[in-house]
Amino acid sequence: MMLHPSYVDMMDAVNSDAPEGEEIVQSRYSIVMASAKRARQIVSGDDRLAGNPDDKPLSVAVEELYEGQVHILPTVSDAQ
Repeated sequence: MMLHPSYVDMMDAVNSDAPEGEEIVQSRYSIVMASAKRARQIVSGDDRLAGNPDDKPLSVAVEELYEGQVHILPTVSDAQ
């Protein structure tokens, strides 16, 4: 069983894939929203990429984000 990582650890893990000097997430809100969205996908039938079959969807989603198996895409503005 995994103890959930702190928000700081989660943000560091998610931002580790970002280009040098950029951040994908800057707040806990982004981590919470991404975890909730991924948990809803798992509930809807998407394959689990981490965790045990008995783990709750939110626990699996947090673990997937932390391990880098699921990525948060940076938002792109349409304004030019």
